Amino acid sequence: MDLRFAPEEEAFREEVRTFLKEKLPTRIAEKVRQGKRLTKQDHETWHAILNERGWLANHWPKEYGGPGWSVAQAYIFDVETALAHAPRIIPFAVSMLGPVLIKYGSEAQKSHWLPRILDGTDWWCQGYSEPGSGSDLASLKTSAVRDGDHYIVNGQKTWTTLAQHANMIFCLVRTSTTGKKQEGISFLLIDMNTPGVEVRPIVLLDGEREVNEVFFTDVRVPVANLVGEENKGWTYAKYLLTYERTNIAGVGGSMAAFKELQRIAATERKNGKPLAEDPLFAARLARLEIDLENMKTTNLRVLAASGGGAASLEFSAMLKIRGTEIRQEITSLTRRALGPYAQPFISEALDEGFNGEPVGPEYAASAAVDYFNNRKLSIFGGSNEVQREIITKAILEL
Repeated sequence: MDLRFAPEEEAFREEVRTFLKEKLPTRIAEKVRQGKRLTKQDHETWHAILNERGWLANHWPKEYGGPGWSVAQAYIFDVETALAHAPRIIPFAVSMLGPVLIKYGSEAQKSHWLPRILDGTDWWCQGYSEPGSGSDLASLKTSAVRDGDHYIVNGQKTWTTLAQHANMIFCLVRTSTTGKKQEGISFLLIDMNTPGVEVRPIVLLDGEREVNEVFFTDVRVPVANLVGEENKGWTYAKYLLTYERTNIAGVGGSMAAFKELQRIAATERKNGKPLAEDPLFAARLARLEIDLENMKTTNLRVLAASGGGAASLEFSAMLKIRGTEIRQEITSLTRRALGPYAQPFISEALDEGFNGEPVGPEYAASAAVDYFNNRKLSIFGGSNEVQREIITKAILEL
């Protein structure tokens, strides 16, 4: 394939850059650049701006409200928005549930839920992981028992990202205990305001409430909220995961983070010279840049081969592994570049309006948080060890 962008694609790149200059709020972009915390309202504001332009669900077909972009256009948009320090689109509704509903949902579900995703009426979270059912997701135990026109749901989900903001959750639930464990799973859409749903925060080391536990006690869910067929949810779950893992690769985000790392390396000094001129540090920077360039090429090849849809399970696994490893190396090298300035952590410094005394340069405030938070990248969405097993079975046939 020809990896060069066509003139019309370069023209599209300029269109995206112009849009970002005109529409991306400076206040929000500065928060992203400095690694400060974004509020729910910050995300909703950016989603509304994108939706007004028709660019929010950038890989949906036109008939459902997407822009109908080519693979190259979607890639260019992802890279340019990251380099402009735009917030990353919250993926749960737009990039994960949306494609599942478009492919497997009923016409009634598509006409009801898809417009509500676009206009921000609903904030969705993902009910996949459970205590004891993470990488071995098929072992999940949350049950849904049919009772007339409803399912009665009981169980617990965990590591539910941003559930404190959500009014809806898409869940994998067990509707049968016979046969293979993958064959007794269904895909349900659950209103978080239904009696019996309880959200409890999991406070992380940095004091953030990024993830939660969600408990279900005799929660009544209309059968109309079942996506596809009962006991066929594993098929839909795997389809969703291909979008999630491709998205986790985060090429645009890594390009923006690497650019910031280069700026830091040119600013910080060692023995009176810029750190970027230190032979050992420069070698690590060069190695990282080569890996990032290789991943960009691989990402384009995989997306082109997929025809604009989700990559296959094995190739999305490949992207997930390399993408998360590279992002972790960027945060590791950033922390090293800052030396002692990366050790202190003032949580309040990540809040908008902080006017306390900083420790070190302004780009040091989020270095430790970014480093430790990104350790999770190689675990969530299916651990990298599980991804290697997928590749081994699907490509190497071992």
